[in-house]
Amino acid sequence: MASAPVRATVRIPGSKSETNRALVLAALASGPSTITNGLDARDTRLMRDGLRALGVDIDDAGPIWRVTPPAAFVGGTTVDCGLAGTVMRFLPPLAALADGPVAFDGDEQAYARPVGPLLDGLTALGVQISGDALPFTVTGRPDLAGGPVTVDASTSSQYVSGLLLIGARLSHGLELQHAGGPLPSRPHIAMTVAMLRARGVEIDDNETDRWVVRPGTIAPLDVAVEPDLSNAAPFLAAAAITGGAVTVPYWPTESNQPGAVVPHLLQQFGADITWEDDGSLTVTGTDEIDSIEIDLRDASELTPVVAAIAALAADTSHIHGVGHIRGHETDRLDAIAAELEALGTKVRVTHDGLVIHPRLMGGAVWHTYADHRMAQAGTLLGLVVEDVVVDDVACTDKTLPEFVPLWTTMLADSASESAAEIAADPDAEPL
Repeated sequence: MASAPVRATVRIPGSKSETNRALVLAALASGPSTITNGLDARDTRLMRDGLRALGVDIDDAGPIWRVTPPAAFVGGTTVDCGLAGTVMRFLPPLAALADGPVAFDGDEQAYARPVGPLLDGLTALGVQISGDALPFTVTGRPDLAGGPVTVDASTSSQYVSGLLLIGARLSHGLELQHAGGPLPSRPHIAMTVAMLRARGVEIDDNETDRWVVRPGTIAPLDVAVEPDLSNAAPFLAAAAITGGAVTVPYWPTESNQPGAVVPHLLQQFGADITWEDDGSLTVTGTDEIDSIEIDLRDASELTPVVAAIAALAADTSHIHGVGHIRGHETDRLDAIAAELEALGTKVRVTHDGLVIHPRLMGGAVWHTYADHRMAQAGTLLGLVVEDVVVDDVACTDKTLPEFVPLWTTMLADSASESAAEIAADPDAEPL
């Protein structure tokens, strides 16, 4: 547990979503690009290694990475996807442009992650695919024409992004239509479109759930990656649930990251939000955590942390629009429900979300299911619930290898500040 209200400044590393898109776009570009503040985590290492397997040269020895695209993507190789959705859904379209077969494999947990609609879309474009889930093989065609294709992206917006990324490299461009249930994580698609346009790609997205990409060159671009706003969520939430104050520097004024909604979410829970002139964001906790009713379809990766805060609220909370996260690193709905109930909270899983009835909680082992977002949620609850043991906090390496040192430093700084306040005012009470 936290020994004092959490008070700290936490500098968050770069966005995984931006980093992996920037890597792929640099690999598809007409010349070398550089990436500053790229996230160095398991998911981005897997992406870099996968691109290297396809013939891309990546110099990441220093703080600025240099990516040099190949004359043509090479086949006769294997890509390890690990448990990274962006690797298993962004690199098969690149492999579709290779000069031979590319095998895809990954962690055992990844075998259950949906990828079929993307492979069906590639098949419709004329790509030969062997298998409908990991492991599978893509036999590339450097002369891939493109044209119209329809996919059901209701289980992952990454199918749309993965196909859009190669659209300009197809001789006839791409006319992509989503047909199916509600499309999740639209901010991630907006991020993909914005990053393509920044590189000179023409995209018509005026019609809902339809994107037309004109054939053409993808220009090289030197980019600086934003902080990962979703990874900032547990740190800012620590202030909200302990009555402290946490500042994250360099919070963008506008962003396509789903995590951009974090300040608004914490306000709904009752926290105070302050924007500084230097671009810093500060969250300050108040006396009570309010219950919420919220649709998280566009920011579903925040569900575990939001559910953890809701378990501490004054009344029942409802989370909607996240049925698709059953196909993430684990079935997140069932995992959240199981772990919160083990601590004493009453949870009901619905067809698209969770109903959380707060109860007095006690210690238990919090299982992460090798899921970095579950680890973040359990660690957050451990600040205010006694004897919570997170069984695999190391799985946060997937998107934030610095999570443990950042967290422990935040708590140590908070304890030191509290001790100094108590020394100055002996009547002050710790958390």
